[in-house]
Amino acid sequence: MPDGDAKQMSHAQVMRLLDVARQLGAPCDLSEMLETVINVARDVLQADRGTVFLYDDETRELYIKVATGLKELRFSIDGTGIAHECARTRQIINVPDCYADDRFNQSFDKQTGYRTRCLIAVPLIGLDDELVGVMQVLNKEDGIFDDSNEQIASALASQAAVAIQRSLLIDERMVKVKMEHDLQIAQEIQQNVLPESLPTIAGYDIAAFNRPADETGGDIYDIGRHPDDEDDESAPVMLMLADATGHGIGPALSVTQSRAMFRIGLRLGASLTELIEHIDEQLDTDLPSSRFITAFFGKLDPKAHHIEYDAPGQGPLLHYCAADGSFDSRAATNVPLGIMPGTPADDHDPFKMGVGDIFILITDGFFEGVDEQEVEYGEPRVMEVVARHADGSAQGIIDALVSALDEYRGTGPQLDDWTAVIIKRTQ
Repeated sequence: MPDGDAKQMSHAQVMRLLDVARQLGAPCDLSEMLETVINVARDVLQADRGTVFLYDDETRELYIKVATGLKELRFSIDGTGIAHECARTRQIINVPDCYADDRFNQSFDKQTGYRTRCLIAVPLIGLDDELVGVMQVLNKEDGIFDDSNEQIASALASQAAVAIQRSLLIDERMVKVKMEHDLQIAQEIQQNVLPESLPTIAGYDIAAFNRPADETGGDIYDIGRHPDDEDDESAPVMLMLADATGHGIGPALSVTQSRAMFRIGLRLGASLTELIEHIDEQLDTDLPSSRFITAFFGKLDPKAHHIEYDAPGQGPLLHYCAADGSFDSRAATNVPLGIMPGTPADDHDPFKMGVGDIFILITDGFFEGVDEQEVEYGEPRVMEVVARHADGSAQGIIDALVSALDEYRGTGPQLDDWTAVIIKRTQ
């Protein structure tokens, strides 16, 4: 507060502002701080009502902080109005007769039945010359606002602006902390949904991998048998891999739901066709129109040595033939889940697994990983790594793929989730 202002104010007013500074210095959340500012302004300026409009620099809008669940009142500072002009000019506006001023919007009085006689609008300018908002105080109890009131309002506004800045930072920090906590819980839940161990399959080596791009991912996998067959190593095994559009909490919820339905289908002994139909229909009901899930559902028969499957939206699917070192690359067999349930799948044969053959089921995060020049890793590089490590274990192949892709992308970020299931016939 400038010395000139202090000399023009009475000793009582200066002491009152010092008391106000102590009140505004107390730590509290944003809602409490705004209420404190309004109450202090009414008290110090001896006014009937007060409002604080916060400023959104990105949208150039003033807005009123409202209760959760209510629509926020926002308006551009480029419009016509007293608060608008106060924000634009960063100057105090003192209106002795509101109904005689064309800038005053009478509609609020008409809606509420309240009569605004006079008002003073004060810009809230905080640290680094940042416009925090506009404080508007209505109807002085003993007349109109004078020069002394403007000086007091200006001194109060500078204190209030910094206090509101602090509360905004505290609120942002608390929101961030809560979000990080919620993400950590979501990550733990999703990771716990993944199988703790993979089933033992007679004559086969199997491994799986999942690394989300964010705390939670849009990929998931599962491998299991009907409960009655869990101890039978030669019983058929059901396979699932799902990849929701995007990554983060929303897609994580979608694929976790898909995995839950897959597990229920296993318990009920649903066939591969029934399983896919029910999951597709439910996702079509539950997912927003802009969301879908690509997926693979398969049935590995260790006695017949083949993998029956359907791959709605999921591809390419790779099969390495140990006999001649060739690859069979197949596209998706159907549209993704949640778009058009009931669409018949394209005709396709099962994958026949000879001794040493490898089935490679990976999400597009592997194929679409990019280097520092944003060149995609691509299907040929995946095939090259698999062929080079074909004599190793299923886990060794996954480790090689992950290591090669990590090296390829260098210091760049992982842009998408990586999920893989590798099945190798050993005898």
